[in-house]
Amino acid sequence: MLLIHPIFQSVGILIALYVMKLGISRFRMVHLKKKTRFNWNQHVRFGIIATTIWLIGIFGGLYTVKTSWYGLFITGYHAKIGLLMIPFTLFAIGSGIYMDRKKKKRTILPLIHAIFNTVMLFLALLQIYTGLGVYRTYVLGF
Repeated sequence: MLLIHPIFQSVGILIALYVMKLGISRFRMVHLKKKTRFNWNQHVRFGIIATTIWLIGIFGGLYTVKTSWYGLFITGYHAKIGLLMIPFTLFAIGSGIYMDRKKKKRTILPLIHAIFNTVMLFLALLQIYTGLGVYRTYVLGF
Protein backbone atom coordinates (compact mmCIF):
# COMPACT_ATOMS: atom_id res chain seq x y z
CA MET A 1 0.00 0.00 0.00
CA LEU A 2 2.81 2.41 0.86
CA LEU A 3 4.33 2.22 -2.64
CA ILE A 4 1.10 2.90 -4.55
CA HIS A 5 1.02 6.60 -3.55
CA PRO A 6 4.54 7.50 -4.77
CA ILE A 7 4.18 5.48 -7.97
CA PHE A 8 0.78 7.04 -8.70
CA GLN A 9 2.06 10.57 -8.04
CA SER A 10 5.19 9.95 -10.15
CA VAL A 11 2.98 9.05 -13.10
CA GLY A 12 1.16 12.35 -12.56
CA ILE A 13 4.50 14.21 -12.53
CA LEU A 14 5.64 12.58 -15.78
CA ILE A 15 2.35 13.46 -17.48
CA ALA A 16 2.56 17.02 -16.09
CA LEU A 17 6.07 17.42 -17.54
CA TYR A 18 4.66 16.46 -20.95
CA VAL A 19 1.78 18.93 -20.49
CA MET A 20 4.29 21.64 -19.59
CA LYS A 21 6.27 20.87 -22.76
CA LEU A 22 3.07 21.38 -24.75
CA GLY A 23 2.28 24.58 -22.82
CA ILE A 24 5.73 26.02 -23.52
CA SER A 25 4.85 25.94 -27.23
CA ARG A 26 1.77 28.04 -26.50
CA PHE A 27 3.79 30.46 -24.35
CA ARG A 28 6.37 30.87 -27.13
CA MET A 29 3.62 31.52 -29.66
CA VAL A 30 1.61 34.04 -27.62
CA HIS A 31 4.28 35.87 -25.61
CA LEU A 32 7.46 35.47 -27.66
CA LYS A 33 5.74 35.72 -31.08
CA LYS A 34 7.44 32.53 -32.33
CA LYS A 35 5.75 30.35 -34.90
CA THR A 36 5.09 27.07 -33.18
CA ARG A 37 2.51 24.33 -33.16
CA PHE A 38 0.36 23.93 -30.07
CA ASN A 39 -1.61 20.74 -29.59
CA TRP A 40 -4.51 22.23 -27.62
CA ASN A 41 -6.51 19.01 -27.28
CA GLN A 42 -3.61 16.97 -25.91
CA HIS A 43 -2.63 19.79 -23.55
CA VAL A 44 -6.15 19.91 -22.12
CA ARG A 45 -6.67 16.14 -22.02
CA PHE A 46 -3.35 15.30 -20.36
CA GLY A 47 -3.52 18.38 -18.12
CA ILE A 48 -6.82 17.14 -16.68
CA ILE A 49 -5.37 13.64 -16.29
CA ALA A 50 -2.24 14.87 -14.48
CA THR A 51 -4.08 17.19 -12.09
CA THR A 52 -6.76 14.59 -11.37
CA ILE A 53 -4.05 12.04 -10.58
CA TRP A 54 -2.48 14.54 -8.18
CA LEU A 55 -5.79 15.26 -6.42
CA ILE A 56 -6.56 11.57 -6.04
CA GLY A 57 -2.98 11.01 -4.89
CA ILE A 58 -3.15 13.76 -2.27
CA PHE A 59 -6.25 12.29 -0.70
CA GLY A 60 -4.89 8.78 -1.18
CA GLY A 61 -1.73 9.84 0.65
CA LEU A 62 -3.78 11.21 3.53
CA TYR A 63 -5.73 7.96 3.68
CA THR A 64 -2.53 5.90 3.56
CA VAL A 65 -0.97 7.86 6.43
CA LYS A 66 -4.14 7.62 8.51
CA THR A 67 -4.50 3.88 8.03
CA SER A 68 -0.80 2.98 8.20
CA TRP A 69 0.37 5.23 11.03
CA TYR A 70 -2.94 6.20 12.68
CA GLY A 71 -2.50 9.93 12.44
CA LEU A 72 -2.63 12.75 9.92
CA PHE A 73 0.07 15.23 9.03
CA ILE A 74 2.82 13.26 10.79
CA THR A 75 4.81 13.52 7.55
CA GLY A 76 5.53 17.20 8.20
CA TYR A 77 6.47 19.23 5.13
CA HIS A 78 5.36 16.45 2.81
CA ALA A 79 1.79 16.76 4.10
CA LYS A 80 1.88 20.57 4.19
CA ILE A 81 3.13 20.86 0.61
CA GLY A 82 0.52 18.33 -0.51
CA LEU A 83 -2.24 20.40 1.06
CA LEU A 84 -0.78 23.56 -0.49
CA MET A 85 -1.06 21.90 -3.89
CA ILE A 86 -4.84 21.47 -3.61
CA PRO A 87 -5.84 25.07 -4.49
CA PHE A 88 -3.22 25.17 -7.26
CA THR A 89 -4.63 21.95 -8.68
CA LEU A 90 -8.21 23.19 -8.50
CA PHE A 91 -7.21 26.47 -10.20
CA ALA A 92 -5.36 24.54 -12.91
CA ILE A 93 -8.39 22.39 -13.65
CA GLY A 94 -10.88 25.26 -13.41
CA SER A 95 -8.96 27.77 -15.51
CA GLY A 96 -7.99 25.11 -18.04
CA ILE A 97 -11.55 23.91 -18.54
CA TYR A 98 -12.79 27.52 -18.71
CA MET A 99 -10.27 28.42 -21.44
CA ASP A 100 -11.07 25.22 -23.33
CA ARG A 101 -14.83 25.83 -23.27
CA LYS A 102 -14.66 29.56 -24.01
CA LYS A 103 -11.98 29.75 -26.66
CA LYS A 104 -10.77 33.22 -27.59
CA LYS A 105 -7.54 35.18 -27.80
CA ARG A 106 -6.17 35.70 -24.31
CA THR A 107 -2.86 36.66 -22.79
CA ILE A 108 -3.33 37.24 -19.05
CA LEU A 109 -5.36 34.18 -17.97
CA PRO A 110 -3.11 31.72 -19.84
CA LEU A 111 -0.07 33.41 -18.28
CA ILE A 112 -1.54 33.12 -14.77
CA HIS A 113 -2.52 29.52 -15.56
CA ALA A 114 1.07 28.81 -16.65
CA ILE A 115 2.60 30.45 -13.58
CA PHE A 116 0.34 28.56 -11.17
CA ASN A 117 0.99 25.28 -12.95
CA THR A 118 4.74 25.85 -12.98
CA VAL A 119 4.67 26.50 -9.23
CA MET A 120 2.53 23.40 -8.77
CA LEU A 121 4.97 21.28 -10.80
CA PHE A 122 7.85 22.62 -8.73
CA LEU A 123 5.94 21.67 -5.56
CA ALA A 124 5.29 18.20 -6.98
CA LEU A 125 9.01 17.77 -7.69
CA LEU A 126 9.76 18.96 -4.15
CA GLN A 127 7.38 16.26 -2.95
CA ILE A 128 9.77 13.65 -4.34
CA TYR A 129 12.46 14.94 -1.97
CA THR A 130 10.19 15.20 1.06
CA GLY A 131 8.58 11.86 0.20
CA LEU A 132 11.96 10.13 0.21
CA GLY A 133 12.46 11.48 3.73
CA VAL A 134 9.05 10.14 4.77
CA TYR A 135 9.88 6.75 3.27
CA ARG A 136 13.26 6.60 5.00
CA THR A 137 11.83 7.65 8.37
CA TYR A 138 8.49 5.84 8.52
CA VAL A 139 8.93 2.83 6.25
CA LEU A 140 12.62 1.93 6.47
CA GLY A 141 12.96 3.26 10.01
CA PHE A 142 16.20 5.25 9.74
